Amino acid sequence: MSKEFRHIVRIHGTDIDGSKKIVYGLSKIRGVGVSFANAVVKAAELKPDMRVGELTDAKVEKIEEIISEPSKYNLPTRLFDRRKDVDTGRDFHLIGPDLALKIKSDIDMMRELKTWKGVRHSLGLKVRGQRTRTTGRSGRAVSVMKKDLIMRQLKETREGEGKEEEGKT
Repeated sequence: MSKEFRHIVRIHGTDIDGSKKIVYGLSKIRGVGVSFANAVVKAAELKPDMRVGELTDAKVEKIEEIISEPSKYNLPTRLFDRRKDVDTGRDFHLIGPDLALKIKSDIDMMRELKTWKGVRHSLGLKVRGQRTRTTGRSGRAVSVMKKDLIMRQLKETREGEGKEEEGKT
């Protein structure tokens, strides 16, 4: 290893291990997958088998710029994580905390619109059509216990209704 080798390189607010190859190192950034990282490396005209620790500051800045504005460097839109955005209608790519906030706002919008996915999110159930009969039971009452809970809730609501009627007369 040369003198210029850095063991930790910071790219877009993420510390990346300098011993990893560039493509896999870039994929550690939230919102950057292996395919997108590969396209970024090609756009920056770097060798894919190069290590992250071997990057100079100028190359790191170039990579950050390409990740920030991929359409400027003619990366294919199929690699972007926001194609035809609901709000703007544009294709763009989000990374890091911006991506997390956008995903949260999308889920909140689905909840407001009461779409199927929004209802499933609000109930804490699986969203993408997975089985729920036998899996995903953590934190939930199941089988006989569930029936007992439902019966208890029904009994409590009936008792509550009876007390309200007594108070009215």
